[in-house]
Amino acid sequence: MRIGVPREIAARETRVALVPDTVARLVKSGLEVLVEAGAGERATFGDDAYQGAGARLAPGPRELWGGTDLVLSVRAPQRDPSLGAHQIELMREGASLIGFLRPVQNPDLLGMLAARKITAFAMERVPRISRAQKMDALSSMSTVAGYKAALLAADSLGKFFPLLMTAAGTIAPAKVFVLGAGVAGLQAIATSRRLGGVVEAFDVRPAVREEVQSLGATFVSAELADEGAVGAGGYAREQSEEFHRRERELLAKHVAGADAVISTAMVPDRPAPRLITEEMVRTMRRGSVIVDLAAESGGNCVLTEPGTRVVKHGVIVDGPLDLVCAMPVHASQMYSRNIVALLTHLLHDGAPSFDFEDEITRGSCLTHQGQPLSEPVVAGKAG
Repeated sequence: MRIGVPREIAARETRVALVPDTVARLVKSGLEVLVEAGAGERATFGDDAYQGAGARLAPGPRELWGGTDLVLSVRAPQRDPSLGAHQIELMREGASLIGFLRPVQNPDLLGMLAARKITAFAMERVPRISRAQKMDALSSMSTVAGYKAALLAADSLGKFFPLLMTAAGTIAPAKVFVLGAGVAGLQAIATSRRLGGVVEAFDVRPAVREEVQSLGATFVSAELADEGAVGAGGYAREQSEEFHRRERELLAKHVAGADAVISTAMVPDRPAPRLITEEMVRTMRRGSVIVDLAAESGGNCVLTEPGTRVVKHGVIVDGPLDLVCAMPVHASQMYSRNIVALLTHLLHDGAPSFDFEDEITRGSCLTHQGQPLSEPVVAGKAG
């Protein structure tokens, strides 16, 4: 069986689906791996490293997409302007595909995959169950994003994060407020604490209280925490307007007292909840920072401009897009391990063996034998 690793062509994308270490593992198991020339360059993995791991190089996208039985990608296939063709059109009929496919954001994708009889598995649809933990790419990427968000906040803030005792006197630590205690939020908490900040964290799910407190942060949403706020896969469920009104009242005083706010609250396949109002921003000290990780789905702050850093009422509001791509080395390493774990689950003796009675296989598969499958449980993005 021949596996293909393309060079990603999406704007800002720097990751690669397989790194040389995981290629070596697959080759050792008896699989043939074809890597498009330059696929790993933006993640610091050169062609020579892939060849040293036992992969063969494909000179271009036509050879890669059309010359493999199964393609492992980071992003969903898209139209390649250099070829004047869609990447799916280049695939062999009946081939397989694994990647972050996000059919809600790519509405034409299912039809195109079905027309080519592609068996497609979406990494974001892997069920969040214990035996699929090694395949949980959403959590891996959220870990990267949460870490980087804390660094962005520290870099933008014109203050030290830690308490310092200096000859010039005592420097008080920065106050950090994290909205959302999913994987990204917890990593933002942990990183902010390592940098010396005093951290508070908000989440509507009571189950995360102990995790927040174990990282040394104060959990501030006790009066709102509700088991009914937990949706599929452990993500926050969309709430009523009355709930959000009470939520904003609680948040207002904590936002006002923060030097840095890191917001990570997202609802799968829905616009991000607007938690930070313009009035809240007005109450923040000049020079404070908001890093809005929900910018890609509209933002948790009403003043967020996706992909842009702006200053509003003296406050820096940063809405980064594709933040994981700012750390392509470890993001690629982690994703590579996740995707190989799913691949290993789907193969038997080196050949595809799709057991649709299995929860992982059924939950992550989008199309098979020319047909879109029933909508699996939506996992969405990690918070």
